[in-house]
Amino acid sequence: MNIFLYLDKDTAVHRLDPRTKVTASLILFVICLCFNHPLYMAGISLGVFLIALWARAMTNFRRLRYVLILLILFSTLLWPFFIEGPTRWWSFGPLSLSRESVFYGLAMGLRLATFVSIGLIFLSTTRNEELTGGLILMGLPYPLAFALSTALRLVPTFAGAGATIIQAQMSRGLDLETGNLFKRIGKFIPQAVPLFIYAVHHTNTLAMALEAKGFDPKVKRSFYYRPKMKAVDYGVIVFFVLLMGTLLYLRLVLGMGVVIPGRL
Repeated sequence: MNIFLYLDKDTAVHRLDPRTKVTASLILFVICLCFNHPLYMAGISLGVFLIALWARAMTNFRRLRYVLILLILFSTLLWPFFIEGPTRWWSFGPLSLSRESVFYGLAMGLRLATFVSIGLIFLSTTRNEELTGGLILMGLPYPLAFALSTALRLVPTFAGAGATIIQAQMSRGLDLETGNLFKRIGKFIPQAVPLFIYAVHHTNTLAMALEAKGFDPKVKRSFYYRPKMKAVDYGVIVFFVLLMGTLLYLRLVLGMGVVIPGRL
């Protein structure tokens, strides 16, 4: 089982400088906050989906498709009960639904799914060492960049350990396929104990390995891999900055893409 999100492909997105991908991802996050109308958010989501196709990252999207669907579904179902709109469709006691609240809930679902999609594209096209080097060149202190890099490495490691524990217990007769949802969740809870022990042991081993190698985050370091910005990188950044400026103008000046004023 492949527990890492990075996909080794030869695409234009993969070849971009990590600083370009970090900057573009942050700008896309801001763009997702520009509108709260589902049609406008659907357009942004479609653009992100086209980038995923261009980056050939659909393998990871298929792996996490249920997460994306659930984000849209739950947001669409829950948000309408917490926001009121002028065009009421249904009401029962303190609960009510309006056209604006339903549209807003759908837009928030698309926004959350798009947030996850942007991060998924970034992790699918950027190696861990590329991210670390890019963050350091962007001015992030080395201890913070190292901590982020280590955390990104530990997450798939723990995920792989959890999958191994589950498979080992299933080979010993653990039945995770029968029973209702709550019973299945209850069967997973005891598996957290060996995973927690493994996490503590692995973290302690990592700390001892760093100490044995004389690791000092305060020492000035040299790097074998030093990415360089190219003309295409600057062009991509300029494009996304202009796109963000245009969409902010449409929202803040012209008031477009708003289903409920006063909300992001």
